[in-house]
Amino acid sequence: MMVANIADLFEHAVDAFGDRPAVFLGEQAISYPELEERANRLAHFLRDRGVRPGDHVGLYAGNSIEAVVAMIAVYKLRAAVVNINYRYVENELRFLFADAELSALIHDRRFAPRVATVLASTSGPHTVVTLPDGSAEEIGGYGGVPYADALAAGDPGREFGERSADDIYLLYTGGTTGYPKGVLWRHEDVWRALGGGVDFMTGIPLEDEWAQSARGAGATATVRLCMAPLIHGNAQWAVLAALFAGDTVVLLPHFNPQEVWRTVERRRVNVMVLIGDAMARPIIEAYAAGGYDGSSVAAVSSSGALFSPGVKRQYLELLPDVLVTDAIGASETGFIGLGVVAEVPGGAVQDPRVTPAPSTVVLGPDGRPVPPGGEGRLAKSGFLPLGYYKDPVKTAALLIEVDGVRYALPGDLARREVDGTITLLGRGSTCVNTGGEKVFPEEVEGALKTHPDVFDALVVGVADERLGQRVAALIQPRAGVTLDLAGVRTHLREQIAGYKVPRSVWLVDEISRTISGKADYQWAQRHAAQHPAEEVSHAD
Repeated sequence: MMVANIADLFEHAVDAFGDRPAVFLGEQAISYPELEERANRLAHFLRDRGVRPGDHVGLYAGNSIEAVVAMIAVYKLRAAVVNINYRYVENELRFLFADAELSALIHDRRFAPRVATVLASTSGPHTVVTLPDGSAEEIGGYGGVPYADALAAGDPGREFGERSADDIYLLYTGGTTGYPKGVLWRHEDVWRALGGGVDFMTGIPLEDEWAQSARGAGATATVRLCMAPLIHGNAQWAVLAALFAGDTVVLLPHFNPQEVWRTVERRRVNVMVLIGDAMARPIIEAYAAGGYDGSSVAAVSSSGALFSPGVKRQYLELLPDVLVTDAIGASETGFIGLGVVAEVPGGAVQDPRVTPAPSTVVLGPDGRPVPPGGEGRLAKSGFLPLGYYKDPVKTAALLIEVDGVRYALPGDLARREVDGTITLLGRGSTCVNTGGEKVFPEEVEGALKTHPDVFDALVVGVADERLGQRVAALIQPRAGVTLDLAGVRTHLREQIAGYKVPRSVWLVDEISRTISGKADYQWAQRHAAQHPAEEVSHAD
């Protein structure tokens, strides 16, 4: 029987790759056998403390080798990791601890005061392990056990019993437009959807759970630099999929564009994994300014947020021999489609268009796939989640069945093109309806960022008596630049239709984004409501 369990997939890799390096972070390094032993020790400690299959274990930590150890340890027990955003404050932590029903918590020691405050007003979790991060916060008040002590108390062996493809993977997502929600997956389904268990472009499943490690054993390890925080699904699956295949993962403790390139040089990184413009633009501009050696890099892969046209242009010009790809997907769907950043006739940069996975379609208003040229909701069939944890209403909106086929709807609108590709139009929830015309923020943001004096931008709709909504933009100019707003409007009219050009503009020191670099539209709406605009235009 094929188990296709996250812990089993990792153990297959340990058995196949000997002393190959598994993870680098700064000066620290850990091999596959060392990662296995430490994960076994922590898992035995947690089991001795009462963590059982199906339990939820919170991980409240930044990027570290110890955090990777913790993830693997929890899966070895057939328990589920609950990713906790390290920006959360007490109220958000109270919600998540209760909603996720944590049995145990693993956290960076620097968060001890916050954890102590929350645990004083909650009934769980029953076990707390603290990871070393250089801080010396007091942990005795709530029974925190230092990581080193937990490892010393745990057995290094692998005796955990049989696991199941039906074991649960749980990923909390969202939180910028309300409290986060947990997405439930079976291990096999999430491996197929996000972990390399299916060939992304053919849709053909791997023949068995040993295929990844078997292929990796016959090849030199690829060195993969993962830039996002491990609390994000992009980073979790970049790390897990790499470990399943015997690759070497490089993590950064904090995102720093200059440190990215120093790390590339030092570790001879082959693949850079990041999330959209918020990471991609600072990185490519640091490369342009710093004279770094990027010759080891063969590919740059973005997922979770698409590159804007201006950033695509920068990568084409500065890294002409590197494969740059945009992958789209969601915590609720897994991989949906892939776009390769390339020039198109006339010297333009391709629109946000991807080659869909074989199981990706666009559903029309009648709930059925649209013909070429049709627009509708992006949908994915095949290996899908079970739904949202403890939320049947949102689950019913996410998962639908049409003619016997089960689909997940991530909330994006799209158009099916004649050549089989899919053009992304934007998220329906952020679409601006201005005078009856639909404007997708992503298109206007991309046009804004092609202006040489604009570093970042977010576009929202604000109330307008005549139009219902008007297009509004929050713009972060480049450092040291006085932005000519009239010039920006002229530039935009050469890029997009006049009704899409922002009528209200706010200049900000920095655009607020989520910890993974995604747009924080809730922040943008609050800022627009609380501050007078720099410019308001009533022209058509």
